[in-house]
Order: sequence, then structure tokens, then C-alpha cells
Amino acid sequence: MYIFAGYAAEQAKTKAVLRRLALPAKSALHCRSNTNNRITSPANEEGNHMQNFIKVQNCAKALRGMVETKVKMPRYGIVLGTGLGGIAGLVEKPLFVPFADLPDFPLSGVASHAGRFVLGEARGVPVIIQQGRCHIYEGYSPADVCMGTRVMGALGVEGLIVTNAAGALNPRFDAGSIMVIADHINLTGQSPLTGPNHDEAGPRFPDMSAVYDPDLMAVAEKAALSTGIRLEKGVYAGLPGPQLETPAETRMLRALGADAVGMSTVLEVIAAKHMGLKILGFSCLTNKNLPDCMAGTSLEEVIEVAGLAGKRLTTVMSQILSKL
Repeated sequence: MYIFAGYAAEQAKTKAVLRRLALPAKSALHCRSNTNNRITSPANEEGNHMQNFIKVQNCAKALRGMVETKVKMPRYGIVLGTGLGGIAGLVEKPLFVPFADLPDFPLSGVASHAGRFVLGEARGVPVIIQQGRCHIYEGYSPADVCMGTRVMGALGVEGLIVTNAAGALNPRFDAGSIMVIADHINLTGQSPLTGPNHDEAGPRFPDMSAVYDPDLMAVAEKAALSTGIRLEKGVYAGLPGPQLETPAETRMLRALGADAVGMSTVLEVIAAKHMGLKILGFSCLTNKNLPDCMAGTSLEEVIEVAGLAGKRLTTVMSQILSKL
């Protein structure tokens, strides 16, 4: 009885404190109804969410107007990571559209990211290549990071091929090798789906049980085998960056089951899956993270090794496109 009475007294004190605080109606702790009886919050009212549907549609409309009479509309989108711009050379009679020519499109400030779309046919497949991406470590939001992916989806692509430069965590993987991504771990602490959902783009709760398309992975494995290029297969961990991993963080990532680590890709893939796109992913492994004998690296070294691995990935990519 005493315990119950004490509990009731504490509850009464708490309610009294809340009444004295008298939080304002527009506080972030409150929601209120608009004239349509729809619950709204500051995120709804200010447009502060991560799906930026209107900007994506405006950008896609502008891009379509620039290219639709000059090239075939793309079937596949390709995102190129650090040091991997050479893959754009697969496009015959390319049409270049700088990101700066598109409304509200974010610009990357990272070296080796050209900052443009490349459109045309590669091995007979109409493609759009995003040559360069922005990152959350540059101060961009997940909405900005995924802008290119969503614009390509709005243009009607059926699939997305993502590439990145990454550090190898699996001790059996060597620097300079290529890993097809079988799954990923999102450790950025963010999602491009935060905020109100646009049902036209995708479901509120997209299933992530099979993010990377098994049929496309099988095509990639056969393509690598036919060219004699070794293709690893593993799990990619996406971190926010820009700092590289400590030895302790490397041990943690390996314990979580990650085989490679980088600072991109996972948010774009979530956005692509939300739109129902088929997804294939590759990591070019630029360095080897061994926690008991960590060796320093730099962006220049990453770009150099990614360029060498990128030549092999270009060969594999050429074979993949010929089978699509």
C-alpha cells in the first residue's frame, strides 16, 4: 500500500511540473492537426525530410528535356565512386550533362569526382552514369546524397549499379581486388527515408531482406569468370566518415560481419530499393585494414589503387552490360 501511494504521489508531482512548463503549441514535442485533420509536425510543415520528392521530379524533368531527343532513355543507372571514372569510357557517343546545369542538384567537392551525368549506350544498353557523388561527410543530407539515384529512378531505369572505393576488412581479400556486394550494414546513423513517405516513390516500410539482386550477382560472377578476373563476395559497411577507421573500429566491423568498409553507397541503395530498382554493387578494395598492423593511407593512394582496380572492374562491367 505504501509503495502504491508513493508511486501516485510521484505521478502527481510529474503532472504538476508538466503543467508549469506549459510547452508552446508548436514545440517539436507536440503534433497538431491541420484543417484536413491530418497530423502534422515541424518536419511536415517545413519540408525537412529526406525524400525531397518535388526537387527530384523537377530535376528529372529538366534532365529529360535536355536529353530525350538526343539519346535513348536509360535502362540502367550506374554510380561511379572515387577513382572509378574510367568506367564512363564504355559509353559510345556520350552526352554529358554537368550537375551544375540541373536545378537543386548537389555538387561534390571530392577529388576525382567529375560532377556530371553521362548518357548513351554501353555494349548496346542505354545507360545513365552518375560520374561523381556527394557524401554526408561533406555536410550534405541523405536527401542530397540520394538525389542522383532518385533522379535516375524518376527517368525510368529498371536497375542501378553502384560502385565505390573501400577498405578491405576480410584478411583474405587483397588491395586492388574487386568485391561484389552481397549485403550491407548501414552505420551512418541516418536514412534517406526519414520523414513523410511519398507513396508514388515507394512503400513506407521497404523490405530489405534481399537488397542486392541475386540474378545480377550471378551475371557478375559469370562475367568475372569469363575474363579471368578474381571477384570477391562480401558485406559492405557504410560509415559517415571522413576520418578513417581506428584499429578498434576495424575489429568491431569485422566482428559485425563486414568484409569491406567505405563512406558511401548504403544510403543510395536504400533509396533505390525503396523505388523498387534491381541493385548490383561493387567495391574496389584500395587498402587492407589489419587491426594489429594498421598501415596509414591517403586519398591520393586510394585514388591510385582504385584506378588500377577500376580497369579490371571496367572489363567486368563491359561483360555484364553485354548480358543485360
